[in-house]
Amino acid sequence: MLRIHFTADDLARTSLAAEPDELWEVLLSLHMLQVEDGPVPYGAWRQRMRRRLPRETIGPLAALAPPVGYSPDFLTPSDSTGGFEVALEQLLSTPRHRVRQDLSRLSTRRTASSWVRELSEARPESLHRLGHAVRVYHRSALAPYWSSLRGAVRADQRHRLERMSTGGVAAVLAELHPGVRWRNQVLEIPKFPDEEVRLDGRGIRLQPSYFCWRAPTKLGDHDLPPVLVYPIRNAAGLQLDRTPSDSEQSLAALLGRTRANVLALTVDGCTTTELARACKITLATASHQTAVLRDAGLIESRRHGKSVRHQVTGLGRALLNGLDPWSGDTDPHDDRLSPSGSHRGP
Repeated sequence: MLRIHFTADDLARTSLAAEPDELWEVLLSLHMLQVEDGPVPYGAWRQRMRRRLPRETIGPLAALAPPVGYSPDFLTPSDSTGGFEVALEQLLSTPRHRVRQDLSRLSTRRTASSWVRELSEARPESLHRLGHAVRVYHRSALAPYWSSLRGAVRADQRHRLERMSTGGVAAVLAELHPGVRWRNQVLEIPKFPDEEVRLDGRGIRLQPSYFCWRAPTKLGDHDLPPVLVYPIRNAAGLQLDRTPSDSEQSLAALLGRTRANVLALTVDGCTTTELARACKITLATASHQTAVLRDAGLIESRRHGKSVRHQVTGLGRALLNGLDPWSGDTDPHDDRLSPSGSHRGP
């Protein structure tokens, strides 16, 4: 059993990631691709990927990411908040000694392939091959479903934040997964070898993941910034992102693309900060956009603690779905897809 010890400083420094981590999803989806079990929602995605992905992409990555046991820590850099390309560049810039150290740990658990041996030398051609394989895999297996995956992860994150607001960090840790147990400032996680981890005041990043499903997982090296990746509560089947329809393009022309995107994001409910981050605009601009949409009757805004949460109205949903807003067909529970590839969370 894994036992993670928390001090008061650790609890104060524990954070909950707001977005899925793209390289963790790459790694964990590779695990899922190589097994036959798992919840039903993963099945359709897995069969589709097995038919679609080229062997020359899957082979090298599967050698680095066995579904059971250790996967190299350098595949999931500690800070990947800048998006996929920034995170991939961090991966490919891993110091040679770190690559060699991680791969030596991998090779002790299984016979090292010639590819793994070449990569351990950090030669430019082997790193180029790794970067190409990760890009091809991400583009085919994750990018077409990212809005759906992101919506599921963000819905879980909102649930955890609500729990944190009433019960604190300890309540989130206690309910992180049905198999974990929180007692006496220690988080106990089964299905790990016996191990004691002391955070020593560093805290830990709690990272929700769509493709993590058996149990929470973590990095192997205790000297790296601590992160605990845990399964989201409701991992529904992934849906392909849509390309903008004529009605969506017309709505963007009517409202402006930024305001149309803000309206679309309020289908799932969003705070002003979340809107600013998602649309890459300032908080002041996000507040202005929501004020215009609210004055037009397209969204409602309600205060939750220190933040303001915005939700689309029936009229706003009708515009998003290209309906006549005065036809009566403005059911606020209509769960059609909205513009910009946004989907309802599960």
